[in-house]
Amino acid sequence: MKDKVLKILNEIRPEFDFSEPVDNFHEAGMLDSFDIVTLVTSLDEEFGISIEGVDILPENFSSLRSIIELLAKYIQK
Repeated sequence: MKDKVLKILNEIRPEFDFSEPVDNFHEAGMLDSFDIVTLVTSLDEEFGISIEGVDILPENFSSLRSIIELLAKYIQK
């Protein structure tokens, strides 16, 4: 799962290294709100899920760990 998420992030913003530890992608200028919308769409398609609007919050996309935790919630359903 981690490798797939990293691949998607690198496709969206290839100029950044998302594998490096970062506390908050948004605060670091690595992802903006448009990138998050693109990320949600890509994650939905890649994992065959549908992330609900209530979960599309900056804190759920602030780090690799938070994205994986969100995905785990949907994949376990």
